[in-house]
Amino acid sequence: MSLSRRQVAVAAAAVPLVFSMSGTAHAGTRRTPTLYIAGDSTAAQKYANAAPETGWGMAIPFFLRSSRLAVSNHAVNGRSSKSFVDEGRLKGILSAIRPGDFLLVQFAHNDEKAEDPTRYTEPWSTYQEYLRMYLDGARARGARPVLATSVERRRFDAAGKALPTHGEYPAAMRALAAEERVALLEIQALSLALWQRLGAEETKKYFNWTATEQDNTHFNPPGAVEVARLVARELLRTRVLGPRDVRRLDERIPESWITWPEAAA
Repeated sequence: MSLSRRQVAVAAAAVPLVFSMSGTAHAGTRRTPTLYIAGDSTAAQKYANAAPETGWGMAIPFFLRSSRLAVSNHAVNGRSSKSFVDEGRLKGILSAIRPGDFLLVQFAHNDEKAEDPTRYTEPWSTYQEYLRMYLDGARARGARPVLATSVERRRFDAAGKALPTHGEYPAAMRALAAEERVALLEIQALSLALWQRLGAEETKKYFNWTATEQDNTHFNPPGAVEVARLVARELLRTRVLGPRDVRRLDERIPESWITWPEAAA
């Protein structure tokens, strides 16, 4: 995940987009819970200058009932579990999160960059240490933390086998989730299986392959929708959410539902 073109809208990306069509349904009723997303460019909001690149966080509201759950997407291009904390972005979430809310955490893509000390974490030590900051921070405020193993890149061997690309990071997250008794969304394993079913050629239709770019990390609208579908199904499977909280899990989502706002000046 590079820090070049995808960092163009840094100032805009620092301001999360909140999706909810209801807020509180009626005066005097309880506040609608919010799902906060902390993550990297695979989940982040994209702007008009990056289209058709699409983060799965842009599509997750299509699978959640807005009357029961709002979405506040704080994922930002190029961040790791470490740099997200060091830049004060976790602090920003924790200043807003409330009892009954959820904090969904997906990092690894940039934690893997050993050449960059501002982002690199080691799977079985610093990666887990930083992830604990998210868990502890959410719990201290009465919110529920949720860990999600990172969605897989598009990589195939010569025989057409989809290859894992995240090394020990998914295993380290799984171990931490078990130790801390935190819900774990198995997005890495599920996305790898999905890419394998689709195959090397068909997966190009889900990643940001354009006339000028062959991007095997980031998604176009169909890819973002399918990853968001995996996330929603996992939220249901792990009982983080109930059947009344989700919708359209087996329905086609039109590409036209994805929109890219202009970046803030």
